[in-house]
Amino acid sequence: MRKKSIPHNAAASRRDFLKSSCALAAGVGAGAASTATEAAAPSEQLALHGGPKAVAIGGSDAWRWPRFGQSEEEAVLALLRRPSYDPLAALEKDWQQHFDAPHVRAYCSGTAALTAMFFALDLPPGSEIMVPSYTFFATIVPMRNFGLVPNFVDINPRTLNFDVEDAKKRLTKNTRAVLPVHWMGLPCDMDQICEWANQKGLIVLEDAAHAHGAKLQGKLMGNWSRMSMFSFQATKPLPALEGGVGVYQEQDDCDRATAYGFYDQCSGKYVKYKGSGLGMKLRMHPMAAAMARTQLNGLADRNAAGAAQVRRMNDRLTQLPGLYEQQTRKDCERIYYSSNKLFIHEAQAGMTRAACVKALQAEGVRASASSYPLQHKMPLYSEAQWWHHQPVIPDLPGSEQANATAISLPYFTSDQPQLVDQYVQAFEKVWAHRKQLAMQK
Repeated sequence: MRKKSIPHNAAASRRDFLKSSCALAAGVGAGAASTATEAAAPSEQLALHGGPKAVAIGGSDAWRWPRFGQSEEEAVLALLRRPSYDPLAALEKDWQQHFDAPHVRAYCSGTAALTAMFFALDLPPGSEIMVPSYTFFATIVPMRNFGLVPNFVDINPRTLNFDVEDAKKRLTKNTRAVLPVHWMGLPCDMDQICEWANQKGLIVLEDAAHAHGAKLQGKLMGNWSRMSMFSFQATKPLPALEGGVGVYQEQDDCDRATAYGFYDQCSGKYVKYKGSGLGMKLRMHPMAAAMARTQLNGLADRNAAGAAQVRRMNDRLTQLPGLYEQQTRKDCERIYYSSNKLFIHEAQAGMTRAACVKALQAEGVRASASSYPLQHKMPLYSEAQWWHHQPVIPDLPGSEQANATAISLPYFTSDQPQLVDQYVQAFEKVWAHRKQLAMQK
């Protein structure tokens, strides 16, 4: 029988996890009895100790990305033969229709889309935006161009997403907006975030750079907020090598963002700035737009196939004691990209993360101890010269715990049933020998 997952966003379970999973309990593994794994006598020696590898298939193509083909080649060749900027408008129209988005602009990168979003906010200097530290720099650093300041919020270490309960404790008189990040395609708790933000009069934004097509309660990510952005960088679920889009629910936000980054498309009350714009040239390269349009055509099918394959693996792996995946709500339709994130509870698993990863690697699994760079620990945020007022550098135990417990596996970008089976066998083999690994670091 599959283990019961810890209830999503349950404060008590989160505290218990933070307290207990960093170090091994006394008498490691004593309280981590496993039915099948513990009872079964190890039938093969670990590869780490001279036994055969569980993974015999070379997997370099299994996680190759992006996967461009004839359709992308034809789109680029057509543009080379008849150069124009037409693909940009066509992509914006396609995105509106596909994602039911009122207003869309195509940018040269996701970072550019975020920059234009911060300009479009038109907030007074010194305004704070609540944002996780567990994110890429682009979610935060462009704020400083407009006198905005990050207010760092912790993540739930079982989801890697914005923790609204933590945000409630960090609200200040300067806070004006919240910017959750849908990490690795898993939607944030946007219903709870929006409810609380509306109570406090905060603007809701979304960094949906990883979440092309993900849904919560049937509603697409990017449509929960006043403004959102998506990235088309080469690793993303919809790759165009570079590029991104901004999504706007309000016409005036779109007009203001357009005036900042598109000197030739100013409209609304900003039409007088047409020909000069307000400072930047941020439009997408037409070849990237042509590739993005082609990639959009197959996005839903790719997302569904990838999610089904992850489920075939993770539904088996998470039966092992002390091994968890990103916690997903029942009303959530997530997507996957780039990597498959798991977490180890060392006391329950009966071995350290380091010993586990070392043994998995010896079996041929492309596993690594995952530690994501935390923005609030970088020098930029402790140097007052770059900010209207210096950001508070907080303690973020959820972010630290995620970095102490995460194990990263590759996300297979093609159908790999045999490789999935061999990965599962490798994990089961390591867990069957976990008493041997218990005292290893």
